[in-house]
Amino acid sequence: MSKVKIGLIQLTCDERIEVNVEKTKVKVREAATQGAKVICLQELYHSEYFAQTVSVENYQLAIPLDHVAIKEMQELSKELGIVLIVPFYEWVAKGIYFNSAAVFDENGQHLGTTRKNHIPDGPQYHEKYYFTQGNTGYPVYDTKFGKIGIGICWDEWFPEVARILTLKGADILFYPSAIGSEPDHPELSTRRTWTKAISSHGIHNGVFVAAVNRVGQEKDMRFYGGSFISNPMGDIVQSLDEEEGILVQEINIKEIEFARNLLQFLRDRRTDTYGPILEQC
Repeated sequence: MSKVKIGLIQLTCDERIEVNVEKTKVKVREAATQGAKVICLQELYHSEYFAQTVSVENYQLAIPLDHVAIKEMQELSKELGIVLIVPFYEWVAKGIYFNSAAVFDENGQHLGTTRKNHIPDGPQYHEKYYFTQGNTGYPVYDTKFGKIGIGICWDEWFPEVARILTLKGADILFYPSAIGSEPDHPELSTRRTWTKAISSHGIHNGVFVAAVNRVGQEKDMRFYGGSFISNPMGDIVQSLDEEEGILVQEINIKEIEFARNLLQFLRDRRTDTYGPILEQC
């Protein structure tokens, strides 16, 4: 299958999990009706972005894989015959919580879970308090509709992640995100920087990139949306602005071969000279 439609769901989140689940289900159905076969939700789709503050009570937002907020998405993937990427706050054991994304295939089978590897910490992004560093590495999922890799939010900024997923065979890199205002710099929007940095992975690796962000005001933060899909030449082929909505775009996997034959970055790598990047400083 060389052509496939992929979908991104960009929403504002509510304090109530059940509201987020039902709202998301409606949009997933809408995207599937438009032909999307691989659909990705935003980071921590079932809750507001709680890492704005440090509070032990927020650990209660962590949910296991068999929670209704995940099971209903799994059932939806089977019903609609789609691959569905479901990012969530994962409860694994007492005191062990991950920022994760479960992947379900068109039969509702759980293909695996990617756990966020790079955990940021800064004003209103207090993620080190909430998330254990990921222990799943960088899996690539071989689905009916193409090979996909996932980097969760802060992961998406690291070129090493995109390169590893590419070398493991991914054709499409999905980046579920939660990024918005910077409390230390209220006049600044990082949206353009975010878009440039993430879409550039498509150029360096000859892959499609699909980045989905949340949007709207949540307590003291405003998320700027801007979800987009870019091609292997780094061109933004479709994007959303600062509003709720869905993005559905058909892509042609054959564009990967053209880009890689033109820009031979993978051929000309010098892995024998890259030792220094494994050093801390």
